Amino acid sequence: MITCDRCHTENLEGAQYCDECGAMLPGQPSGPRRVAPLAQEADGGSPSIPVAAAPAEPHEAHTGRHSQAFAPARTSVSGRTAPAREYASESVSAPHAKLVIYRGRSVGKEFLLNDDESHIGRWDADGGIFPDVDLDADDPEAKVSRRHARISRRGEQYFIEDLGSTNGTFVNRGRRLLPGDRQLLRDGDEVIVGKTFLRFHVLKA
Repeated sequence: MITCDRCHTENLEGAQYCDECGAMLPGQPSGPRRVAPLAQEADGGSPSIPVAAAPAEPHEAHTGRHSQAFAPARTSVSGRTAPAREYASESVSAPHAKLVIYRGRSVGKEFLLNDDESHIGRWDADGGIFPDVDLDADDPEAKVSRRHARISRRGEQYFIEDLGSTNGTFVNRGRRLLPGDRQLLRDGDEVIVGKTFLRFHVLKA
């Protein structure tokens, strides 16, 4: 177990962030990590992509980008306003994919993905955590971690990885994803985070 320096909560081995307060856990590198080259699968299929990027700073987790100027705040799906830290000259890009809740009390609720990296988790203003897919209002049992998972777009392909969550991330009822493992994500795939069931869809141009 890894003990958080900020709130002293014990977290699972391999977790990057505290499940309670969202702080970076001891032993996590603070600088960027070198990107390993793509490895071709043995069966000739699509190349697998290893873990490449260091965790984003807390106030930049929702954009996946580092910037020097602040742009106006933008409103999340839940209706709360989060600070958007982007280049002032940039405009918000058009959504290219979405996650839709298909089981539970919020069936049909959609989360649009605009950036190349989108974080799934629960809102925590005190900890500076503003996920793109904020499930705080849809997760009354708090089974979704503050920083639960990340969806990345690489060209025409999408990948999902768990960020060391307590209750795990699953694709199409398969094995629980290990923290940092990137799983290929296809249009129509089921994604389970904690006890929240979502469906992933690629939006056609």
